[in-house]
Amino acid sequence: MYIGKIQEIIRHPVKSFQGERVSHTHVMEYGLYGDRSHAFVHNTNLNKYVTITQFPQMAGFQARFTGEEGLQQYPRVEVTTPEGQKFYFGDADLTQKLEQMYNKQIVPVEFAPEHVPLGAIEEEHIQFVTDASIRALEALWENKEVDPRRFRPNFVLSLVEKIPFIEEEWFGKRIRIGENVILKIKRSCERCSIINVHPENTKKDPSLLKKVAKERNNQFGVYASVLQTGIIRADDQVFLLD
Repeated sequence: MYIGKIQEIIRHPVKSFQGERVSHTHVMEYGLYGDRSHAFVHNTNLNKYVTITQFPQMAGFQARFTGEEGLQQYPRVEVTTPEGQKFYFGDADLTQKLEQMYNKQIVPVEFAPEHVPLGAIEEEHIQFVTDASIRALEALWENKEVDPRRFRPNFVLSLVEKIPFIEEEWFGKRIRIGENVILKIKRSCERCSIINVHPENTKKDPSLLKKVAKERNNQFGVYASVLQTGIIRADDQVFLLD
């Protein structure tokens, strides 16, 4: 059954930095190609990621890949600071700038294209939101504009039937995107304070999380796992298979 199309594809080359909108990309076994493939960890605990939760200013940094997707090695990641400075991920000056803002020592880490650990990405391979649910949340949040990037999704699905939260009825079912990509819808995404941070100016508004907690049992968007890899493109048609 045809249910909609891919409105936006968003990947985050650096965990907790702004992502990049792309016209197409590979869906790997772990999720979108390069999604959260680069990150920063604490110098005192290399297993603990530095995220917007502790360091909200990270949302003001923009990251993007600068070349073609390679399956053996990632293209270089260009990072643009809130002031417009440009660095490459791994540059000592970038790490130093972040350390000065965060007031803690941090270490950049990078994973290989076929070995991105699940914990670096999300609790599942893919996370997405629907346009109808975004519009419904705006109404709940007193008609304030809701930027989907607050939720750090991998894609925004534009539904044929604009039924808010219909995606929560798909748990356990499969969807096909385009010709080859097949995902299994797993469960709702439980939200945290990250959604309070504006995805560009990094200003915080705790009323959004409070509203989601009160009206939506603290859940918004859904997780999916990858059953079949392939290429995903903006405007690809999406079909519910089960």
